[in-house]
Amino acid sequence: MTRKLWRPALAALALGAVLAGCAALNERQRAWIFQPSDRAWGHSAGMAEGMQAQWIDYTSHITGQPVRLHALWHAADPQTPGCGPVLLYLHGARWDVRGSASRIRRMQALGFSVLAIDYRGFGQTSRELPSEAMAVEDARAAWDWLARQHPQAPRFIFGHSLGGGIAVALAEQVQDQRGLILEGTFTSIRDVAGTMKWGWLPVGPLITQRFDSARRIGRVGSPVLVVHGAEDRLIQPELGRRLFDAAAEPKAFVLVEGGSHHSTNAVGQEQYRAALPRLFGAQCFAATVATS
Repeated sequence: MTRKLWRPALAALALGAVLAGCAALNERQRAWIFQPSDRAWGHSAGMAEGMQAQWIDYTSHITGQPVRLHALWHAADPQTPGCGPVLLYLHGARWDVRGSASRIRRMQALGFSVLAIDYRGFGQTSRELPSEAMAVEDARAAWDWLARQHPQAPRFIFGHSLGGGIAVALAEQVQDQRGLILEGTFTSIRDVAGTMKWGWLPVGPLITQRFDSARRIGRVGSPVLVVHGAEDRLIQPELGRRLFDAAAEPKAFVLVEGGSHHSTNAVGQEQYRAALPRLFGAQCFAATVATS
């Protein structure tokens, strides 16, 4: 090989090595951020008993492959007054949808019928390593399913922790949600990394799964409720407050005293009960008003 030919060949090899390194870094980030699992947290699997399994099939525009989403459906009590709101529940990292069963039940007690999904890589959903884009695509498929199944119902999007980043991205895309509810979530993965022990390291340019909710939330066209536990040590309350500040009106921020990353929904149930009709309208939450 002449010098004229081997220089481009070496350049191509070097570029290939860089790209391979970037691909490996991307995969490691996806695994670290999502921690996909088919396990439920503690004894939470038992709390999912009685919820109805749902399957949502679609073809991914990202991978071109068929996807089968597993979901849990927990219908509202038919005796509950109000307008029959429906909630798409988007869970956080590490545990499958059964790990959120107690939180799903509490949202149902507030008057919602709840559809809670597992993203790819979690639970019984298709086995692929999830990414930010893939999880948002899964959430959109579930949202479209809800629109077909419940076309007359006011529909809400709920995201807890990492699910909050997915919820904001979905709410930015769609225009038919009645409201967005976020609990224990953040402005961006970069900001979360900055609060950790080694947060001073300049890792921002290396982050591929950005979940830049602060940039997106101002374009959400529905009321936004941000709830955060004052004792949240995983996602600091300041990140929830900053996300709230970036949202457009109408909006509300609820700080739950004594609430941790995992207990805010339980400790703050009465604060939820009061905030829902104030922000989203009493006609949808008549039972909530009556018991507050």
